Amino acid sequence: HMTNTRITDPEILERRYPVILREFALRAGSGGEGLHPGGEGLVRDIEFLEPMEVSILSERRVFQPYGMAGGGPGASGKNLWTETIFRTVNLSGKNTAHVKAGDRLLICTPGGGAWG
Repeated sequence: HMTNTRITDPEILERRYPVILREFALRAGSGGEGLHPGGEGLVRDIEFLEPMEVSILSERRVFQPYGMAGGGPGASGKNLWTETIFRTVNLSGKNTAHVKAGDRLLICTPGGGAWG
């Protein structure tokens, strides 16, 4: 259960759950363009080491974060589940998946909208 956290440390995530965090980085190019650019989102690529049920509750997967005063929008987020059979499923913003060992979940948070 990883809610109400700013960003869970990789060590805590891997200690509490049978997962490996393969990538944890800024999402380059996801912030909106403008006088004051929007902030970059994050990328988290999680590999599951055993079967489990995973739920995700996220926003801005369909509609981009809007810019203000002429600034451009940030990139929409996405949640992509790649199964060991190499099938990729877009989980949308709110969903539950029954993953198997070797499956991966790529969480890309939205970038911020720019100002001006």
